[in-house]
Amino acid sequence: MAVSRKSEPRLSAEAFMAWYDARPGSARYELLDGIVHKMQAERLVHAEIKARVLVSFRRQTAGPGSGCQALGDGMAVRVDGETVFEPDALVRRGPPLPPSTTLLEDPVIVVEVASPATQKLDATRKLLRYFRNPSIQHYLIVVPTERNIIHHRRAASGKIESAAHELGVIALDPPGLTLDLGEIFAGM
Repeated sequence: MAVSRKSEPRLSAEAFMAWYDARPGSARYELLDGIVHKMQAERLVHAEIKARVLVSFRRQTAGPGSGCQALGDGMAVRVDGETVFEPDALVRRGPPLPPSTTLLEDPVIVVEVASPATQKLDATRKLLRYFRNPSIQHYLIVVPTERNIIHHRRAASGKIESAAHELGVIALDPPGLTLDLGEIFAGM
C-alpha cells in the first residue's frame, strides 16, 4: 500500500466505495483511517501463495451445507466507518450474497500475503484494524520469504491471541476449516 498525502480529504467507507466503483482501470486501492492508498503490484510468489490459500478454502467450503463461502482478492471488507481493506483471501459464513456485491461486512477469516513492502503494515495497523470488525475471528499473515504464517485469532474472552506457524496445520474454528502449511508452501 503506497502512502498517500495526509492533506487529502478523509472519506467514509461508503464514499470510498462510490469513488472506487466509479474509477476506470485496474488499479486497486484500500481505505485506511479515511485516507485512500494505492495498492502495490504483486510478485509471482504473492499470487501463487494467495491462490493456494484460496484453493484450500474453496475445497473445504465446496458443496451444499458448508454454510461458508471462500473468496479471493477483489472483494472489499468494511473494517469500520473509515477503513476498507481488500484481503488476498477470505471466508464468510451466511446466506449467499447478491452477485453484484462488492463490499463485505461479515468475513470470519481474512488473509494477507505479506510482501517486503507491506509486512510491517500487515502486522501492525491492519492487525489492529481488522479486529474492529466483530465478525472477523481469524487474521492470517502469510510470510512467503520466511515460509510461515502468523495466526491472530479472537479468543472467547475477546482478546486477540497470536501464534507463529512454520509447520503443520492451522485450525480455524469457527468455522471449522484448516490450513496446511505443507500444502501452501510446497515447492517454494
